[in-house]
Amino acid sequence: MALNIDPATSTPPTPGRSRNMAAIKRRDTKPERTIRSLLHAAGKRYRVDVRLQLEGARPRPDIVFTRAQVAVFVDGCFWHCCPEHGRQPGVNGGYWGPKLERNVTRDRAADEALTAAGWTVVRVWEHEAPEEAVQRIIAVVDAATSASRGARTR
Repeated sequence: MALNIDPATSTPPTPGRSRNMAAIKRRDTKPERTIRSLLHAAGKRYRVDVRLQLEGARPRPDIVFTRAQVAVFVDGCFWHCCPEHGRQPGVNGGYWGPKLERNVTRDRAADEALTAAGWTVVRVWEHEAPEEAVQRIIAVVDAATSASRGARTR
């Protein structure tokens, strides 16, 4: 039975679904913890879940390299509409469709605000091999660190 749901509302359709969604972790997910562990083992130090105050936006990357100004987001395939694994739920599409669209819109707005403020954004999908994702992150952090060192010595 499909429920009539106002797409403008962000309230889950049932109390059970509301409890379920409240229990979903916003941080410290398994893919995020795995990537952080590998970064730490590689000698990289970072901050976790920091809200950045930018002009017109307050993004909250999962991992932040403050000196290098690199923001890393570890995106879940369902919640962020992965082009490879994301899918539209068959039930309660009037609720889920707009909710997932808002997530993607918020992701793009965060990317734009961070880039405009001079940050480099790295997005990692949960399905990516953690070792490969970490190598990509390290390459971006090292390049940003080298660039900022070069700018300071001039």
